[in-house]
Amino acid sequence: MSLDLTEMSRKELLQLQTDVEKALKDAEQRERTEALKAAEKAAAEYGFSLDEVLTSPSKVGARKTKAAPKYRNPANPDETWTGRGRKPHWVHAALSNGADISDLEI
Repeated sequence: MSLDLTEMSRKELLQLQTDVEKALKDAEQRERTEALKAAEKAAAEYGFSLDEVLTSPSKVGARKTKAAPKYRNPANPDETWTGRGRKPHWVHAALSNGADISDLEI
């Protein structure tokens, strides 16, 4: 199919552009649906659902654990810090008052 775009009016070209964009969206949706069906079929051949395949076994049931605290505020033992990230205000205050970081270790 060959169109002579030089013979088309601006209005016809704009309509053609709109039609092409719609046809592209429809084609993409159709291909996505076909790809999904093919992926589900391939997973089923191995005895899995697609959701089971897409969920990493290392992430199933795995939870990130918090790091253990390494430092404790001597003025308030409920305040702790793991040594990761920004220093809490109480650490800055203690260091400013001449304390050594090792004094705050648990």
